[in-house]
Formats: sequence, structure tokens, C-alpha cells
Amino acid sequence: MNNTPAQTAFRRNIPGLGLALGAFGLALIISFLVPAIPTLTACVVLGILFTALPWRHAVRAEVKPGLAIAARRLLRIGVVLLGFKLSLVNIAELGWLVLGMIVAIVVITFFFTWGLGRMMRLPGQQSVLIAAGFSICGASAIGAMAGVTRAKDSDTATPIALVTLCGTLAIALLPALRPLLGLDTAEFGMWVGASVHDVGQVVATAQIAGATALAVAVVVKLTRVAMLAPMVALAGVVAARVDRKEAAAAAASGVPVADGGAVKRPAILPLFVVGFLAAVLVRTFVPVSDGFLEVASYGQELMLGMALFGLGAAINIGNLIRTGGRSLVVALISWAFIALISLGAVEIARAAGVAALG
Repeated sequence: MNNTPAQTAFRRNIPGLGLALGAFGLALIISFLVPAIPTLTACVVLGILFTALPWRHAVRAEVKPGLAIAARRLLRIGVVLLGFKLSLVNIAELGWLVLGMIVAIVVITFFFTWGLGRMMRLPGQQSVLIAAGFSICGASAIGAMAGVTRAKDSDTATPIALVTLCGTLAIALLPALRPLLGLDTAEFGMWVGASVHDVGQVVATAQIAGATALAVAVVVKLTRVAMLAPMVALAGVVAARVDRKEAAAAAASGVPVADGGAVKRPAILPLFVVGFLAAVLVRTFVPVSDGFLEVASYGQELMLGMALFGLGAAINIGNLIRTGGRSLVVALISWAFIALISLGAVEIARAAGVAALG
């Protein structure tokens, strides 16, 4: 019996998807044994370690198609499911002052990091991807931004590694700084939620200070996640304008354009971001059961975990060491910058006597 193209493609993807699924299971075990290591962080590290194995070349051809599917499609499904964690009601309870400061932190950090990356002449789309990851929501934001900027996998892998590195450092460093800064549990939660990158890293950092810190941190963090859609839409508008200028320049110079003169432009608001917004609206206005939300949460972690293993496996350690110095400098400066301005926002909230922090 002849296989259809769909069946052939499915069979080609099985080894890579199976490897990513197995890595996610191993990451769960690691996180269970060492709670300070979030599952998604472990997935990225396992992917990076996979590329360092001496026998990886023997299996790379077999697993490459499936890992590519995981790194792109599963990441987008995970972003959609992330929306079910976010209720507009919880965001509104923070109050206008805190909301305004969170939006300001995201926007200021994004453009500061993007400008710094351009000044440091980072290759490809790394500047905008690092800016998205450090200002909004880590690897999820990097994947979403890569979709509208049409970034290469090589451009995406380095920001993923850097946001994982800095987020992991935050798990150890921020709790150590808390007593020196004199932050109570709620203030520490706000600082963590406003400055740490991935949701898993936020949970791992804030839970050290107790349930109050964790609750505040998660709400503040998910408010940053809500900025994903408008920031991606803005990047889509910019990317579309760049494409139009490039097409006009090519036409003026007589350079032929592929696809019969049509330039494929990225969607201003990709379908998976629309799905993310729809999930947020469902969580806000539709009475959904705790069981459904729990399944969505597990599904989101599974999709993102497999995707992050795929992205980690795309990182070439040798190339990262040789060319990643400037990217590392940008990441560390951005990490320190968002921590400092977030701490300033906590001080402003304290001075204003914000009820959400009481």
C-alpha cells in the first residue's frame, strides 16, 4: 500500500516528536527532584545538552523534522493555551497605578533592549527577539515575535538560551537580595512578577517567599503576558512596512522578486496570537471548570516544553561561544535594567500605599 504525503510526513516527524516528549518527561522528573529548576528551563537545557552528545550526528537526520515541528507549531499551540491562565478580572484588581507601571516596564525594557542590540550590531533578528523575551514573557514571546519577523531558527535559539540563563540566575539571586532590600512578601512578589522572564521561572522564584508572594507575582507576570498581543501586532506592522519598502526598492532597481512579483508578508496579528486573545476572553467571560483549566495548564506546559527542547537542540554550542558574546552582554544588561526599573516600580507602589501590595 502506498502512503499518502500526509502519512509520510507524519512518520518522518515521529522520531523527533518522540524525543521531545521523552525529554519533557525527563524535565518533569528533574523539576520534581529539584523544585528550584522549572520544567521548561530544564527542557531548554536538555536540548542544549543533546547537541553536545558525541553520537548526535547519527540521529540528527531522523529527529530533525519532528524537532522542527515541535519548535514552531507546538510553541504556537502552547502560546494559545497560555491565554487560559489570564483573566482580565485579575488584571483589573491590580489597580490603574500598578497596571500603568507594568505597561511602562514592558515598553521601556523592550525598546531599551532593542536599541542596545542594534547598537551592539547583533545578527539577524536577535535584537527584537531578545527584547521581546526579556520584556514580556521569555521563550513564549520570543517564539511569537519570531513568527511575525520571520526570524531564522539560528536567530531564535540564542535568545532562548539567554532568557533561560538569566531567568535561572534570577531564581537564585532575587531571593538572596530580598532581605537586603527590605521587601515584604507582597512587594517581593511584585518585583519578581515584573522582572523575571518565563512564568515557570516566576513561580520558582516567588514561591520561596510564600503563598502571598507567589499570588502577587503570578498576577503581575500574567499582566505582562497580556502585552504579548499588542507588542507582536506592532512588530507585524513594522515588518509589513519593511517588506513594502524592500519590494518597492527591488521594483525600482529592476531586481526580480520571487513568486511572480508577490512578496509574502507576515501577518500583522498571526493566527496563534488571535487564539491567545480568544483564550483570554474565554477565561474572563465564560464560566469554565477548574478541570478544564487544569488540563489546559498541563497542555500548555507540555507543548512549550517539547518546543523549548526543540529550540534548545538547535543551539550550536561552538557557534554560541564564538558569536554569542555581544548577545550575552545585551542580555545581562537588559536583565539588570528590568530588575532595577521593576524595583523602582515597587518603591512607587509602596509609597502610594497600593492595596494590591497590602
